[in-house]
Amino acid sequence: MPYASTEPALMGWWRASAENAPSATRRIAIVLFDSFSLLGAGLVAEVFHAANELASTLAHRTQAYDISFLSAEGGNVRCASSVRVWTDGLDARHYTGFDALFIAGGKGARAAASDERLIGWLRRVQTKTANIRSIGEGSLLLDAAGIGGIDKVYHFGSYLRQSNQEDESIDADERLEPMKGALSMVKRDLGLDVARGVAERLMPGSSARFVPLLGDGCSASPGDKIRAAARWLQDNCERPISIADAAQVAAMSERNFLRRFKLELGMTPSDYLLQARLAITCSLLIDSELPVDKIARRSGMGNGDRLAKIFRKRMMISPTEFRMQSRRGTGG
Repeated sequence: MPYASTEPALMGWWRASAENAPSATRRIAIVLFDSFSLLGAGLVAEVFHAANELASTLAHRTQAYDISFLSAEGGNVRCASSVRVWTDGLDARHYTGFDALFIAGGKGARAAASDERLIGWLRRVQTKTANIRSIGEGSLLLDAAGIGGIDKVYHFGSYLRQSNQEDESIDADERLEPMKGALSMVKRDLGLDVARGVAERLMPGSSARFVPLLGDGCSASPGDKIRAAARWLQDNCERPISIADAAQVAAMSERNFLRRFKLELGMTPSDYLLQARLAITCSLLIDSELPVDKIARRSGMGNGDRLAKIFRKRMMISPTEFRMQSRRGTGG
């Protein structure tokens, strides 16, 4: 079969699979303004940092989140307690968007709400950003940009103190509220156990206070359990694992797990695991000079002969031919 007839379908499949590969890193940005809450912004950053450490320990994966601090002009930004944080400036490099953007308010956010250049930047980035969330007075900027009413925008509220509130309860809200949106993302991306572990690491004894957000594993729906097992398969696909192991992650019998998995995801667990391994294999073939046998071991495929057999059956081309063909197509 000539290369020309297989290349479009083959490369299209690999690109789609690569988007779901477990090594993908999500871009998180926190925009700071003068007099921002260091507590709120710092906790958001620490949630993702702790998630990176836990995910690396539990699943042997690379970092899940890349966190950056931004500001209108770049340089040092002073928080409400006078601590300075170094930031990068806002520019066109960010127009590709983020997986999540947090706007950390302060007195500077009030003035920024009338800055047309800043509002224009935010509106443009918003079109390519999955989640936009505000911390404190950051909601003022979102409202000024006209994106505060969109479903995907979550406000953590202003932390203005009311005279009839006790300081202790307000301090607790300040500590907990900014964590909720970040933890919900960690739960979605890395699973309930990692999200709970992050909460416990940052605030020991606090995970019980997040039960309404993080959910009780016993009350998780069958669909949630299947998706958690699917994440586990992706995160561990490079190791010698079995479908029985994944069924245990979902707390289901193997028979029920097989039925539910196909119903939820449209394929069997074995096919899902194989697809994750093939995605890693394709990445290594394109981006490395490793021999096929070593790639097979690194991607969980066993050995070179088994990989070649599966590759030809699934993709009608050998691993070596795929490497040559893909590099010719990208000019490599």
